This record gives sequence, structure tokens and C-alpha cells, in this order.
Amino acid sequence: MPDGSHARSRLDRRAFLKAGAALGGGFVLTLALPAGIGSPAAAATSKEFAPNAFIRIDRQGLVTLVMPMAEMGQGIYTAQAMLLAEELEVGLDKVKLEASPPDDKLYGNALLGSQATGGSTSVRAFWQPLRQAGAVARTMLIAAAALRWNTDATKLTARDGAVLNPADGAKLGYGELADAAAALPVPAIETIALKDPKDFRLIGTPAKRLDTPDKVIGKAQFGIDTRLPGMKVAAIAISPVFGGKPKTVDEQAARAVKGVRQVVKTDAAVAVVADHMGAAKKGLAAAAITWDDGPNAKVGSADIVAALAEASKKAGAVARSEGDTAKALAGAAQRLEAIYQVPFLAHAAMEPMNCTVHVRKDACEIWVGTQVPTMAQAVAAKITGLPKDKVKVYNHLIGGGFGRRLEADGVAHAVKVALQVEGPVKVIWSREEDIQHDMYRPYYFDRLSAGLDAAGKPVAWTHRIAGSSILARYYPPAVKDGVDPDAVEAAAEPPYALPNIHVDYVRVEPPGIPTSWWRGVGPTHNVFVVESFMDELAAAAKADPVAYRKALLANNPRALSVLTLAAEKAGWGQPLAKGRGRGVSVQFAFGSFMSMVAEVEAAADGTLKVHRLTCAVDCGLQVNPDTIAAQVEGGAIFGLTAVLHGAITLKDGRVEQGNFDTYLPMRIDEVPVVETHFVKSAEAPGGIGETATVAVGPAVANAVFAATGKRIRTLPIDTDALKTTG
Repeated sequence: MPDGSHARSRLDRRAFLKAGAALGGGFVLTLALPAGIGSPAAAATSKEFAPNAFIRIDRQGLVTLVMPMAEMGQGIYTAQAMLLAEELEVGLDKVKLEASPPDDKLYGNALLGSQATGGSTSVRAFWQPLRQAGAVARTMLIAAAALRWNTDATKLTARDGAVLNPADGAKLGYGELADAAAALPVPAIETIALKDPKDFRLIGTPAKRLDTPDKVIGKAQFGIDTRLPGMKVAAIAISPVFGGKPKTVDEQAARAVKGVRQVVKTDAAVAVVADHMGAAKKGLAAAAITWDDGPNAKVGSADIVAALAEASKKAGAVARSEGDTAKALAGAAQRLEAIYQVPFLAHAAMEPMNCTVHVRKDACEIWVGTQVPTMAQAVAAKITGLPKDKVKVYNHLIGGGFGRRLEADGVAHAVKVALQVEGPVKVIWSREEDIQHDMYRPYYFDRLSAGLDAAGKPVAWTHRIAGSSILARYYPPAVKDGVDPDAVEAAAEPPYALPNIHVDYVRVEPPGIPTSWWRGVGPTHNVFVVESFMDELAAAAKADPVAYRKALLANNPRALSVLTLAAEKAGWGQPLAKGRGRGVSVQFAFGSFMSMVAEVEAAADGTLKVHRLTCAVDCGLQVNPDTIAAQVEGGAIFGLTAVLHGAITLKDGRVEQGNFDTYLPMRIDEVPVVETHFVKSAEAPGGIGETATVAVGPAVANAVFAATGKRIRTLPIDTDALKTTG
């Protein structure tokens, strides 16, 4: 998803809370926020408020947080619980989590304008609201205790799920106070002071993740784990060419397979429904499907790249233009030009696409792991013709999202199948279907030029980006004057002081291949391009890459700090063995600053070994440092996989990669040491889930240049081009 800076909304200072009695007794606290700009509620009137999160405290003192965001390994269940528990003064062991139902008004992400988990916004969006909710609830519980003890509430304190009276040592647990607190008026948020960060007892500590125990013992439920009485399982084959449809199906042969119950055809797919997955897969193979490939039958990668290259020769929509780049280039002592390219990428999550659906005459139930529950609900409602309130979505843990599950195409396929099946049916994609029917990170084609003065300092910078616009399809109002803010993120606002800069964007939609979010999208390509080209400028100036960057970051202290720390921790400037090199990158994306130094060894036969990645991050106040470090490690490896191996290519309209043998994941012997170092910051939290995925590409590419003298301008890295032997 795009960074929240491109879909901003302000939290009105008059955001409020409502309290009431829970069914069965207890205390329910509902946090209400203004909806994000662009959301349905905000479209009606900017003064409208919609509840955003719910907190329940029962008579046993158990706190239930109804989680508005999806957990897909990023640790958000724990981080958001920490925000609430810090101000509520309860231990994490007293917090129970529930996935929220679909409701943009209740659970919308204010930075994205809908109930969506993406853009590294989950902590940023709920950093203040969840703490406010905890603080107000704590205040009301203290007030309830003060009434019972007939004392002044200001003389009482709360700690570890109880209200304490220091005067006489009296103590009342939250559960004992829940009913009384529910009857009290809710104080205005403006009257409740949040903790000073120096007083945090939970935020900033390495808390153990709340979702880990159930995962360790196999109790955790992902979408693919759904089991229902009478449930059937379906294997699906989707047209191998986007836009195609089934032509012939041998239903008799498929139904002859033991356990097969039904063969279902939809507009673009065939599903075989059976008692279990083995029978469904055998039946699908026996069906011997032939396809009408449709209008995209001849689309190939070379044609797409040629179209991008041609389009990039023309001026695009201006994302930023300052100074006079033409004049500065004309008068430059040196001029550099380069073309960079990055490929289509699949997500290849370990949990393949799946969705369980039960369609009845007057209702539809869906069991799935999704980043966009309200979108899933809306898609199902449209296909079934049911009102949205008759479509129930039960969200699950997600075994890998990476932006893939920001789309509801998997839900759409499953609902179309379920409409023709009696009872619940779980539709599971094979690994091949998952990779060959993904919605891919766009292919980008970039043209850059720069001018240097006699001292090697940049005096002009131009950057033209050609590629598809995800936002034009996903959320059209975000595209202004032809500029997709995600497509130019980290390019239109590089961290450096550049006196004359021009960045424009040419929208080119490739035929026959859909594009979507991919753990960073715009920044994953722009930071690679900007930081690689900045390295080219340093080389042309015969300057050290770190020193060159530092000179351009004098007015950007947070970027300078992460660069300085990363270089220091990586031993920048210290000698390396022959064949090894270090490369560096700096970025601001998703609200966080990061610098990464890669140490890479290049062998004579062109093979590469990434030995070490040293990361320095300033993500503002840290909620859970352990989770942040884990996200840096996982994101770096995810990004490195793409740098070394990732590319989706098309031939005759078909994706050529099909499984992990042709779309390679990192192997364990390829994984480098990843070190994470923090710059302490008092700023509000930034995003972290995508930062390292973005930073690793240019750091590794620049390290390859340092080791070999060969510049990497196209990903994945072509190791054949690095060979020094015949």
C-alpha cells in the first residue's frame, strides 16, 4: 500500500470515546476517530466520526482487544496490544486478541481510509488512538474505585490490572470495577494526559509475541486451516492467460476419480470439488482442460519492455520540478546518464491463496486470511447479490501477505465456485496457480541524468519513471494530475540536497498481466534506482560513497545519523579480502529512515555471496524492538531474494515461472548475517515492515560494483555478466 503521506488524514482533537456495559457484564470501551480522508464516511461530511477500535474488560479483568489490523507475521497483534496495555496499566498476559469483522467505519485505518493492513501503517495509524483508549479506560476504572472508597480519584493509581490506594494499601482489580466503570460518563480525551515516554514500562521493551505460543503448538488458525462440518475441498485451474476462459472440460473423466463430487466452471476457471485435496487435484488433472486464450495470447516480456522503453522517451506527468535542470545540465562539468529496470515480481507466500465459502439463499460466510476484509465482503456481496450485512467474513492469521492479500480476486474465485456447491467449500490454489495468477509488482523502466560541477558535486538531477499505476486502479482519487504518488515515492523526494531536480512519471499499463502491491512497491524500485545512481555520481567524482552522501545530507540529520551508524557498525573503510566489496544505501520511506551496508563476495565464475547486511534504522519511538529487528531481518531476506533471483516473465501470454524451482526463494546457505542497530528517537513511530526490503537492493548492487567494477542497473543481478573467466 502507499505510504500514509499519500493518503493523509488528521486525527481530530475532538475524537471521543463511548463506554457501556458488555453483554454478560463488564465494560466496553469504543474508540471513535474521524475516518480517513477518502473513506465513505469522510466523503459524506468531514465532521462525521466513526468508531475505530473496541476494548472489552470482563468481570475477571481480562482485556479483549478487537484487532482492526491483520496479523501476517509482522507482529502487529503484539505491538498494538502493547499500545493499549501501556496506558491501561495491564500486563500483556491479561490481553486477549480477536480479529475484527469487516467494517470500515469501526475499524478503518485512518492513514489509508479503509480497513486495510498495508503501507507499514499499522503502528503509525493506531499509535495515538489505542493509547488514548487505554488512558481513558484507566481513568474511568480509577474513578469507579474512588466512588467505592469515597475518596479523591487523584490520590489513586493503577498498576498491573488493578486500582491501588497508596494511603491504606487497598486494591481493586479491574474485573471488580468493570460494571461500575461502564456506568460512568466518559471524560473528554483532551482532559486525559498520555504518559510521557520516559515513564513507559512496556512500550520500548522486547515483549514476547502474543501469537507465538499457538503457532508453536499448532493451535493457530490460518485461512487454509479452516475445517467445517460437511466441508468439501476444491482444486482450481484458472486460465493460464489473463483474460482467457475455459473452452473444453472432460467432466466425465474428472468425476470418475474416487472422491470427486462435482466439476464447476466459472467465467475464467474450472474447479473440481471433492472430499479431500488429493482427489480434487487428481480430478483436475483428469479434466484435461483446454482454454480460449483470449486477446492476450501473444503477449511476451520483450514486447512489454519495448513499450516501456518507447514510452519513457516522452515527457511524463511532473511529480517534482525545482530549479532549471536543463540549464544546469548544459553547464555541468560532467554529465551522466543511465537506464535502470526492475522486473515483475510475484509474492510467493508460503500459504498459497485459499478461501472457504458457504453460500446460502440469504447469507454468505467466508473464512479467509485477508488484508482487506471489507473489500472481500464487498466483492462477495456483488457476486452473490446479497446485501453486505448478509456477508460475514471471519478473518484469520495470514501465512504471508506482502501485499498479495490486499486484493480480493481469490475471494471472488471462491465465491463463484461456492455459488454452485451445496454447503461450505474450501478453494485452494496450487503453488503453480498461486505464482502464475498473482497480481505482480510492476515492471519499471527508468531514465536518469545528472550533472556534476568541477568538484564532483551534483548540480542537476532528472528522473523519469515509466510503469503501471496501481493507485489508478485501486484508488483513483489518489492520482492527481497524472502522478501516481506511490510510483514516485522516494524518487520525487530523495533525502539529498539537490539544487535542480526534475522527476516525472509516464503511466504505461502492460497488456495481459495485472499489477498490484508488493511489500513496498514504489520505493522498492525507486530506492534501488536513486541509490544506485547516487553511487554512480560518487564514482564519477572519485569520492568515497559514504562521504559523498554525507556531504549531501547536511540538512537531513535523521538520514545522516542512520548512514553514520550503519557505516560505523559495518566497518566502512576497513580492508576486505580480495573479491569482496561493500555497498551502501540510504532512504526515507514509510515514515522511517534506514541505511544499509552490504558486504558481498563475487567469485570469478560470477556467483555472488552476500556475507553481511548491516542496518541502521530510525523508526521513531520503538514499540517492540525485538519485532522491529525481526522485521528488518525478514524484510532484508525477502528483498534479497528478489535482487538475486526474482523475475516474472511472460511468453505467449503465459507466466513462465511455476514453482520454487523456477521462482527461487533464498536457500538457507545463501542467507547472510543481518545486524540491526537503532538510532534513538523521540519522534512518533514510523513503519518498519517494508523498509529493509527496499534498502537491500541498492546496497547489494553497489557492493557488487565495489567488488567487481561492474555496475548493476537491471534486477535480478545477471551473474553471467560478472564472470571474469571464459
